Amino acid sequence: MEHAVSVQQLRKTYRDVVAVDEASFDVDSNEIFGIVGPNGSGKTTTVECLQGLRHATSGEMRVLGLDPRSQGAALRRRIGSQLQESALPERIKVWEALDLFATAAEGRHDWREPANDWGLYERRNAAFATLSGGQRQRLFIALALIRRPELVFLDEMTTGLDPVARHEAWSLVRAVRDKGATIVLVTHFMDEAEQLCDRIAVFKGGRVVALDSPGSLILHHADLRTVTFSCEVIELPWLADVEGVTGVERHGQRFTVRGTGPLLARVAAALVAHGIAPPDLRVDLPTMEEAYMALTGEGAS
Repeated sequence: MEHAVSVQQLRKTYRDVVAVDEASFDVDSNEIFGIVGPNGSGKTTTVECLQGLRHATSGEMRVLGLDPRSQGAALRRRIGSQLQESALPERIKVWEALDLFATAAEGRHDWREPANDWGLYERRNAAFATLSGGQRQRLFIALALIRRPELVFLDEMTTGLDPVARHEAWSLVRAVRDKGATIVLVTHFMDEAEQLCDRIAVFKGGRVVALDSPGSLILHHADLRTVTFSCEVIELPWLADVEGVTGVERHGQRFTVRGTGPLLARVAAALVAHGIAPPDLRVDLPTMEEAYMALTGEGAS
């Protein structure tokens, strides 16, 4: 099966500054592919090169079988793009922007469907300048999808959206993929990457330092688990000897046990063996944010 995107040793420099340093990865057709990394790690520059918006210094790229450097115009007719920084004329109305993009696309496309999908229909007569940050973000996403593209680039898609709107956006992105599109998602939100993406490329210093499914990245780079429970017994020194336990803390009657492997099962078995069955025993599993921090040395902000 041909990849939707194939990148080999992509390099982009600005005089002495290396923005992308021989990055390589493939995006499978019909997957949601995530790109994460600290600011300045090369994420946005990479996706701009893939869309023909920036000219790569060296390396090989194929997007939907086309070379973005020499076939950019043909490529842009088949992709949708919501860029990190976008703008429209302040006086243009929501429906006018949607209708303009729909008219420019091949085939017949009705602006009302994306307006409804992205909660913009009630604001259809509002000028762009009067929209909130979240409404502007929804409009840019709707414009990226109005042509029903084969491949969609979404850069910081949910920035400015409230929690409810973020989850609605996730559902719509999944629906776009279910209709056959491939999605490349650049995000700073690790919960978003973990929930949406089939695979994630982690960028650092212009390089891809890890590429795998969210579950595998978490398993290999964030295996520390935390078990918590309450107990009236003040001292439980034997907990430190349970296999996989790396640390035990007590704050009043609240115990926190950290470790690796099947920690919950081992701690629960040890507690029961000592006649203790706390009703609030729970485990906090590692997350994509912890894997990201381990890989990049930075917080996910």
